[in-house]
Amino acid sequence: MYRRLRPSVIGGIATVGTILAVSGTTGIGAQEVVDLPAEDSALPADFELVYRIGSADAVARWEEFFTIQGIGFDDAGNLYLLDGAGTGGGRRVVVVDASGRHVRDFGRPGQGPGEFQAATQLVVWEDGGTLVGDMMRGYHVFGPDGEYERTVREAGPGFGIGIRVGLRPERTASGTVVGRDERSILRIDMSSEEVEDRVLVEAWAPRAPAGLPDNADLEDLLDMVGEEWGFEPEVLFDALPTGGVAFADSSTYAIKLTDASGSISRILRRPAKPLPVTERMKRAERERRLEEEGKRRFTQIGDGPPPEISALIERYLEAQRAGAEDMRFYPEVPVIAALRVTWEGNLWVERSTEPGASEPGPIDVLAPDGRYIGTFPAGQFEMPDAFGPNGLAAFLETDEFDVPIITVMRLPQNVR
Repeated sequence: MYRRLRPSVIGGIATVGTILAVSGTTGIGAQEVVDLPAEDSALPADFELVYRIGSADAVARWEEFFTIQGIGFDDAGNLYLLDGAGTGGGRRVVVVDASGRHVRDFGRPGQGPGEFQAATQLVVWEDGGTLVGDMMRGYHVFGPDGEYERTVREAGPGFGIGIRVGLRPERTASGTVVGRDERSILRIDMSSEEVEDRVLVEAWAPRAPAGLPDNADLEDLLDMVGEEWGFEPEVLFDALPTGGVAFADSSTYAIKLTDASGSISRILRRPAKPLPVTERMKRAERERRLEEEGKRRFTQIGDGPPPEISALIERYLEAQRAGAEDMRFYPEVPVIAALRVTWEGNLWVERSTEPGASEPGPIDVLAPDGRYIGTFPAGQFEMPDAFGPNGLAAFLETDEFDVPIITVMRLPQNVR
């Protein structure tokens, strides 16, 4: 029996880019609106197995993984894995070639240049350069050869913690990523010692909490963290090969595509009726979130962070657990569960199922020009965790001992 393994971030412990904070709609000029067919056309999941690594029965020592915190491909088909220990963050980056053979490891626990204290995020650029987000130390940048190049830090106060979550590699420039901050999708420059960003496009967010004041202290942050909402719509996004982004408000099926300047050029719409939230769903979601929060623990690696930082993290986790107890709910389940862009530029859109369902929802495959390619029926597989060149796609699972397994498949030409 296997279960899915998702890259973990320690309870979203990042003071940047974790809370959607503005309500409204995106201002758009002229663009093409494409109405997709309402009926599904089933696609077969006839993927070719390329290789599988990991599990408790792993033969080679290099593939004895603990927790995969991040994953990504470069343009040669090499797969990069940020391997960690529990929720304490990554210990190393493992590189595997397009045939599943070990290439090298780089990075290690510690407090020196290029060493990790609480690494929870990995970004891989096409040339093989990597960015490792470390909640205690900022962003470590490594070259294509795995050699440490620099550390990039967020500007301003961060209560000792400061990285953004959910970053995507920019497809047209190494050293640049795409991320989200409140309602804005940003292009973020990581080429110097301090993060520089600019707004690429304004997205949409469902509600407007007060936000942190300029003179915010730790108590202000904990108050905000303790406000939990169930079934909150997300702004989902991914980078396009052309330099733009695809994004959507998950409460409706309307995928917006931008060019490299951020101008919306096309909107892909499909009829989809949201599912009303029932009292049974509320009870189940609260129980699920409490169980999830109960499992969160900060595990130190090596010497770990200073005691005051460890105490701060524990208070943060406790605020999240308290928020789950007092959770409020949106009236409808978001229509879209996930949005990803393949290496060649097709869109994979996973539709939501009823909360608590054991199987993933159907996945629509759309061409960026608006063509509907087809739908993988519900329950066949979950969204790939990373797309690579030549149709490569990586899926993360765990075996019966909760040890990670990474399966790399090759997708048919029509859905790449």
